Amino acid sequence: MPKKRKTHILILDEDDPQRELEFEIRFQLSLTEEERYDAMDRLIKDWQELVAQHGYSKTPPIATRT
Repeated sequence: MPKKRKTHILILDEDDPQRELEFEIRFQLSLTEEERYDAMDRLIKDWQELVAQHGYSKTPPIATRT
C-alpha cells in the first residue's frame, strides 16, 4: 500500500518565480525516483491524449514532386 503524502500548496499574493522554483525543487526532492518516473509517465500520457483530441497526433504526409 503506497504511503500517503502530506499535501503542500504554495499560496502567493503576487507572482514570485524564485519562490515557485524553490517550492517545486523541494517537492521533487521529496519524491522517490520511482515516483518521479511515474509522474513523468502520467504527464506524457496526458499530453498524448490531449494532442490526439485536437488532431495533431499524425505527422503530415510527405509531398513529392513528380
